[in-house]
This record gives sequence, structure tokens and C-alpha cells, in this order.
Amino acid sequence: MKRFGYVLIGSLLLASCVPAKKYNELVEKEKLCSEELESYKNRALTFEGKATDLESKYAILSKETAALRKDTSELGNKYRQLQVQYDKMAQRNELLETSFDKYRLSGEKHTAGLQSELDAKSIELQRKQDELAALEAELASKQKALSEREERVNELEEMIRRKDEAVAQLKTKVANALKGFENKGLTVIEKNGKIYVSLEAKLLFASGSTKVEPEGKNALIELAKVLQSEKDLEIIVEGHTDTDKLASAAHPKNNWELSVLRSTSVVEIMLANSKMDPRQLMAGGRGEFIPVDPNDKAKNRRIEIIISPNLNALFDLISN
Repeated sequence: MKRFGYVLIGSLLLASCVPAKKYNELVEKEKLCSEELESYKNRALTFEGKATDLESKYAILSKETAALRKDTSELGNKYRQLQVQYDKMAQRNELLETSFDKYRLSGEKHTAGLQSELDAKSIELQRKQDELAALEAELASKQKALSEREERVNELEEMIRRKDEAVAQLKTKVANALKGFENKGLTVIEKNGKIYVSLEAKLLFASGSTKVEPEGKNALIELAKVLQSEKDLEIIVEGHTDTDKLASAAHPKNNWELSVLRSTSVVEIMLANSKMDPRQLMAGGRGEFIPVDPNDKAKNRRIEIIISPNLNALFDLISN
């Protein structure tokens, strides 16, 4: 980066095209943009990782809940079977006691045999009672765990539902605010839980310029007014160019720089005309490397404003 700066300084001094003060301002601005872009890229990667982790843990919770339901059903069936066996043994024990009373006087030998059988059945009956009690305790524990897990899954589902509903409502608010620009190169779509506001370059900039035109500025101000009250959002402003090469000794020198400077101009207008929190915004440039239509350069020259919900509450619920 230093070497690049030295070469640029030499070129500019030789060409004497840009005053030193303006050059230094541009260099400092580019440095700040690069640092902010790196920071927000790292944060974007972190949030994407957290979102993937959230989906994985949600799938595990759902699987475990299904397993608990199955275990609870099996324990219930086993409990009922043991209850039937217990009732049968209790009935048989009653019959043995009756037989014992009937034949007790018939002989000491016969009485001893019945007593032995009665003792064995009593021991077996006690074992069944103990097993039944253990199953009752396990069933109660499984039912409690199932209830807790279902409550947690329901809470997750409700938070996700509220998040999706909030995104849909915000998309409607944004679309309504920008309705007057729909046929002038502006589109609003919802995709993968995010809102994408795409503004073609013809609405915002003259060819090769980084200064926003009045009509484009009006659209950005309307959007900023909608977003200024939304505090749980992450907003990325991406600049895109076509594949036509831009080579100049003055700024912008190439498509990368043009895309970054244009996105920065958009961010500055949104902040200057609203009460938006600068910490929610990131300005970045994509150059010509993510076209939306390889056959239509005009569509590729655009600014994309990507509005994402803050998922910290969901992440905290999973972590706890």
C-alpha cells in the first residue's frame, strides 16, 4: 500500500493535475474507506457464521425434540404394559392366598409349598412395583425435558417469525417511500431475510462521476428517513461498475476506486440528511466483478443497499 502511495504521489506531482491538499484528502478518504470496508467485511463474515450456527443448532433442537417425543411414547406404552402385568399378578396372588387359606389345613407339606410359591410371587410382585415406580420417574423426567425443549423451540420459532415479519414490514415501508422512483432505475426486493435496494447509476451519477445527482439524492434521503428509526439493522452500501476499463491519473483512477467513492458518497448523503447511526452503515466497492446481467452494462452500473436484521437476540438465546 505504501509503494502504491509513493507511485501515485510521484505521478500526481509530475502531472500537476491535482492540488496537493485535495490529493491528501482523497488518499486519507480512501484509507479510511479501506479500513472501514475491512472491518465490516470481518463483521459480515462473523454474522454469516453465527447465522449458519443458529440454523445448525435449531435443526439439532428440533431433532432432539422429536427423539424426546418418541421416548415419551415408548415409555408410556411400556408403563401401560407393566400395569397390566402388575394387575394380573396381583389377581393371581389373591387367588394363591385364597388357595392357601383353603388348603392350609390339608397338610403341612402342601402348606409349605404354597407358602414358598406365595413368597416367590410376592418378591416378583415387589420387583415389578419397583420397576414400575422407576419407569414412572423416568417418564416424568422425559415429559419435563420434552416440555422444556418444546418451550425453547417455540421461543426460537416465535423470534424468527417476528424477525421475518419485521423484515417484511420494513420492505413494505421502504418500497412505499421509494414508489416514485420505481420506473427510474430503482428496485426493492426481499431475499434470504434481507432487503436489497438497487439503484442504477443513471439515477445517481453522471458517467464517471462520484457526485450524486439531485433526483438520486432525493431517493436516498427518502430511504434514510425510513431507516433512521430502525436501530437493529446492519446496512451495507455496495458500489458496482460495468466492465469498461477506467484508467486515469486523477481520481477515480479505476473501477475499484470509482465503486468505493460512489458508495461513500451515498453513505454521506444518507447520514447528512437523517438521524441514522453511522455505526450501522458500511460503504464498500465491488468494481465490475459482480454483474447482475452480463448482457446489460447499464444494469451492472449500480448502487446496492443491503439491509440486514441484527440477529444478536437469537444468538443470545441459543448461547444461553
